[in-house]
Amino acid sequence: MNSENFSISEKIVSPSYIRQGSQARRSHEQLIRLLLEQGKCPEEGWSESTIELFLNELAVMDSNNFLGNCGVGEREGRVASSLVARRHYRLIHGIGRSGDIAAIQPKATGSSLLNKLTNSVVLDILKLSGVRSVTSCFVVPMATGMSLTLCFLTLRHKRPKGRYIIWPRIDQKSCFKAMITAGFEPVVVENILEGDELRTDMEAVERKVQELGAENILCIHSTTSCFAPRVPDRLEELATMSAKYDIPHVVNNAYGVQSSKCMHLIQQGARVGRIDAFVQSLDKNFMVPVGGAIIAGFNESFIQEISRMYPGRASASPSLDVLITLLTLGASGYRKLLAEQKEMYTYLAQELKRLAAAHGERLLHTPHNPISLAMSLDGLQAQSGKSVTQLGSMLFTRQVSGARVVALGNKQMVSGHMFCGFMSHSEAYPHPYLNAASAVGITRDDVTLCIKRLDKCLKSLRKESSARSVSSGANKCDTCGVKTL
Repeated sequence: MNSENFSISEKIVSPSYIRQGSQARRSHEQLIRLLLEQGKCPEEGWSESTIELFLNELAVMDSNNFLGNCGVGEREGRVASSLVARRHYRLIHGIGRSGDIAAIQPKATGSSLLNKLTNSVVLDILKLSGVRSVTSCFVVPMATGMSLTLCFLTLRHKRPKGRYIIWPRIDQKSCFKAMITAGFEPVVVENILEGDELRTDMEAVERKVQELGAENILCIHSTTSCFAPRVPDRLEELATMSAKYDIPHVVNNAYGVQSSKCMHLIQQGARVGRIDAFVQSLDKNFMVPVGGAIIAGFNESFIQEISRMYPGRASASPSLDVLITLLTLGASGYRKLLAEQKEMYTYLAQELKRLAAAHGERLLHTPHNPISLAMSLDGLQAQSGKSVTQLGSMLFTRQVSGARVVALGNKQMVSGHMFCGFMSHSEAYPHPYLNAASAVGITRDDVTLCIKRLDKCLKSLRKESSARSVSSGANKCDTCGVKTL
């Protein structure tokens, strides 16, 4: 209620009680005022009641919620289900206009304000997470792969001769298909093995640049967050090379916002060289439903150019989800999650190392990967190649999700390109292995239960292997090993 309605209410209920209610209302409004003034994530998280009050205030500013609205167009925010309307807080019009996802929608003032505030709050979080010199970003209602495609399509207009995208290999289908979908030819650069780690082959990248000609290269497409034993690309060196040859540089930072190391690499890359845009997922970094990403960069005009490339209006759901989440957590809550992620990474590494030793395996040494870990499965491979893949199935049926088991010799055709050793990021990685990740939101109980179930699976496979060995040797001569009748 406004001040006038509060004054009228004093004639109905004791003025002292009304004043108390008015003060309580003002405490909510003060938080909203600070958000509007500063455009930053609040230090302390908001209560659900404050968030709902704020969203309801935004919703009544959209034309579909006007009490006397008479809509005669084809897009009037009509919703058949009241359940759907409540799910979206009656913010139905989406964001943007047909020509620009960042434009103000005249029929949706509240939704437009929501969009602007979300982008501003997310920018603040990117700075808090380590990329302090980032100047612009926007939330796009597409996951990481399609968001990368949007970046590549925008670069097409700036580099009409660009045909190739140089891509240090990372065995993840969506980022490869992003380049194909945009109409470009990926130039796959194999990684080099340093100890257990797979790292960027900078000499091979430069050879490709010289061989193809800088003017024919649309961009370099690098990666930060990835599955061990692959580690983040050498971003500083790639950024320096991009600046040297005047080639754009797009970074796939899929789940890197949660890692200070990944964000530091982006910050340093932009400081010493060139990074045109970096793209990150909403669900992996902020624990919201799949379907949104953040496109960010250091040149505001270029990021705006990417936003204008998006055709038509867009769903406001990803923006709404991430804004609600960040207002709930506050900056302090998100920092706490980042600290817990680091703590759980150490705990997961300790537990995997202990388990590996108990089964004659080892935790692969990948210190440059701050999120993902890998444990060798050489013993299982020696038993049977099928035992390695069987372990993955056993874990999944025992409700251990997210663990990846990588056997030797996998081949996979992806959009016309044959990847040898697929999922291992290398044509000839020397070990089969199991991946586990300490991502934001993981708990100590998750790690403990995973290790317990993994231990049981490994023991079960070893027992099965021993039984097979006994069975196959039952009819053999003890002296020569030849089967007898």
